[in-house]
Amino acid sequence: MADDSIAFDLLATVETPVRSCHAGEVIFNEGDPAQESYVIQKGQVEIRRNGRLLDTLSEKSIFGEMALIDHAPRAATAVAATDVVLVPVAEKQFLFLVGQNVMRVLARRLRSANGPT
Repeated sequence: MADDSIAFDLLATVETPVRSCHAGEVIFNEGDPAQESYVIQKGQVEIRRNGRLLDTLSEKSIFGEMALIDHAPRAATAVAATDVVLVPVAEKQFLFLVGQNVMRVLARRLRSANGPT
C-alpha cells in the first residue's frame, strides 16, 4: 500500500528560523488565536486540555495545525516537555504541503486504477 502520509518532517530539516523553548514553557494556550503550526525539530511537546495530558509528541511531529484549518481558537495547550526546537509553519506553507500531498495521493490512485503501463 502506498504511503499517504504528509512529509511534514521535511520542515524539521530545512534552514528556516526556529523557535526554542525551555522545558515547562507554554508554547500556546487553549483559546489563543493561531498564526502558525509547529514541527518539532528537537525535543518533546505535551498537548494538554483542561490540564489533562492528551499526548506527548516527539521529533518530526506537527502540532497546532487544527486551528489553521478551521480558524478557530486553539483547542488545547502545548507545553515543552523538554527543551525543544520548533520550526514554525505558516498557514500558507501548511496548506501548500497538504495540497501537494493530496495531489500525489490522487495521482497514485489514478495510476493504480488504470493498471500497469
